[in-house]
Amino acid sequence: MTKKNKYGIWIKIISVVIPLVVAILFRVKIDYDLPIFLPPIYATINAITALLLVFALIAIKRKKIAIHQRLMQSCIVLSLLFLVMYIAYHMTTDPTKFDGEGSIKTLYLFILISHIVLSVALIPLVLISYVRAFQKEFPEHKKISKITFPIWLYVAVTGVIVYIMIAPYY
Repeated sequence: MTKKNKYGIWIKIISVVIPLVVAILFRVKIDYDLPIFLPPIYATINAITALLLVFALIAIKRKKIAIHQRLMQSCIVLSLLFLVMYIAYHMTTDPTKFDGEGSIKTLYLFILISHIVLSVALIPLVLISYVRAFQKEFPEHKKISKITFPIWLYVAVTGVIVYIMIAPYY
């Protein structure tokens, strides 16, 4: 099995397992009061991720490869931290209902649904982008990253927007 095939199999497995595990864990309820209120923290993580993504793009356009690499690795770590906190919050807290009405509710649902769908689609894109850079397949990395970057930025920014829109209902 070639390295490319080995990574490809792992990317497929991880891309399926993460959303399945998240969906399963959302059905698990733990009677535990978290010592801190997580939504503003993970919204802040999303905001920082969005900023770091933009800085990483600027760095690579300026040929600052090491800075770009560190920023992108930081984005991956922040995204994983967000995911852990998001799951922990939803396992220990009842869902918050958005009580807005009319066009604001339609807008909220559009942003929320697109955020969720694209966050799932983002998993293999980030993994493929990372593996291609790791394997020094830079033309392929650049090609997939042109798709990954705007989706990741959208997911990070809409995560903040969703939090701001639902915050009054917590």
